[in-house]
Order: sequence, then structure tokens, then C-alpha cells
Amino acid sequence: MPITPTDKIWMNGELVDWDKAQVHVLTHGLHYGSGVFEGIRAYETADGPAVFRLTEHIERLFNSAKILGMQIPYTVDELIAATKETVRATGLSSCYIRPIAYLGYGEMGLNTLPCSVDVSIACWPWGAYLGDDAVAKGVRLKTSSWTRHDHNTMPPAAKTTGNYVNSSLAKVEAIKAGYDEAVMLAPNGLVAECSGENIFVVRQGKLITPPLAAGALEGITQSTVLTIAHDLGYEAVIDNLARTDLYIADESFVCGTAAEVSSVNSVDDREIPCPGPMTTAIAETYHRAVRREVDKYRSWCETAV
Repeated sequence: MPITPTDKIWMNGELVDWDKAQVHVLTHGLHYGSGVFEGIRAYETADGPAVFRLTEHIERLFNSAKILGMQIPYTVDELIAATKETVRATGLSSCYIRPIAYLGYGEMGLNTLPCSVDVSIACWPWGAYLGDDAVAKGVRLKTSSWTRHDHNTMPPAAKTTGNYVNSSLAKVEAIKAGYDEAVMLAPNGLVAECSGENIFVVRQGKLITPPLAAGALEGITQSTVLTIAHDLGYEAVIDNLARTDLYIADESFVCGTAAEVSSVNSVDDREIPCPGPMTTAIAETYHRAVRREVDKYRSWCETAV
């Protein structure tokens, strides 16, 4: 989807005009993929725009940076405040939020130790990543020929800019083949995740999602779904999935900040009942939770006003 510009972007401690939020062509992160980022959403609520699970997202940003050996020159609280400031500056009632920390201009080469760390936060309007009708209609998945990173090659636990070349290759391959999204397998052949979402299947009344050991990112939406599922009375577990488990699922869905909760209607042309009852119930509760409409989950939504 094309990006719709807003008024301001937060860069290294100050709000700058959208068109002036620029970096030098010799910025280290541009050449080597040396950065970490987050995808966050603010939703329109009765109390103004509220950022969903903001603290957890910023904490994950710092964890990703720690894995890379990158020292972010701000505290978690400072970036939480900066995110809210940026949302307010856009004047939007709901938006997608992209914080990014990256190695900046001034040093070149593979030794990152002398490099400065720059931090930016941008917001813009963005609809559901896999389509506004993805819950009811479902999405078509294709198992990618590209393998998810091994833990000792590129750490999949870190939401690193360079890691997403792997995901982009898988996504483009799927789209060119006529599908909506790609399923990525770990080097041992087990299901890891999709190119930008965690995946869930329902088998015999049990909701299952792959573990971090299989190469899945520790998803904040994934964690949200597990909590909602338990609260709805479903048995939800983290366990390994084989590719064939996807083919014979009673129902399936993918989830992520951008995709929210989206049903799956087929994997590798094997049809899956869609939308399933468990998927529908979880998606409906999630839709209300992110808008502060469920009392028990209101603490997940941090107002930006």
C-alpha cells in the first residue's frame, strides 16, 4: 500500500517536517541492514487515539537492539513518550506507527562498534495489511521456497531490518504465484511463521502456534491472541507444526500488528474451512480490545492525548 504523508516525523529527539526526514546516502543501515524496528497501531477510541500495547512494542525494540549489540541512546520511557508525541502531531485518530533505530552516517565497514545510533518514529494511515475483508474472505497461503533464518545465521528473535530481505523474497514469490502470503519453514522443515505474521491452526478443538525455537518472531499480537483464546475458554498452546498440519487444519488464521487477525482459506491449494468459529470469535474480541471496548484489556491501550 502507498504511504500517505503526515505532517511530522520524530527524529533523534525532535519533530521534523515529513519531507525533511532524510538520511545520508552513506548511512550504515542503508548499506548493511543494521537496524531494528517495530510496527505498532493506534486506534480510534472514545478517549482519543490509543496505542495498542505500546510499552511491549518499545521493550521488544530494545530487546532486538540488545541482540544486535546496538545501544539505543534513549530510554524505553522516552521512546514511549516520543511515540505518543508523534501520534498527537499527526492529528490522526488512528494510524500505523513505525519506530526504527539504525546505525547512522559517519562510519562505514562491518565493524559497527564506532557507529552512532539514530532513532526515528513515523506515523501514517494504513488499513489492514491483508485486506479489510481478510477475516471473512480469508487469505491464500503458499509454502515458500525460501527458508526462515537459522538461529545462528540471522537471529529471528530480533526484528532486524536486514532479516526482512528473507521475508520480502518469500512475500514477492507468493504474490507472483497468485497467493496472498507466504508460509516460511525453519531449516528443519517445521513451520516457523508467515513472511510478516504469526500463524495459528485449529486441530481437534486445540489452537496451536509455532514456538520461537522454530524461527517465529515473539509476536505481540500472537501473545494477545493467546490471552484472548484462553479467556474465551479455548485450549491454546505453543507447539511445533509440520507443513502437513496446515493442510488438514480445521481452521487457521494469521495475526500481526499490520494484518491484525486474518482468516486462512487455503494453504498450497488445500482448502481450509473459513472463517472458522474460533477464528471469528477471536477476531471479534481482538477488534473490540484494540479500541478499548473490553474492560479487562483496557490496560493494553495507552491513550496518546
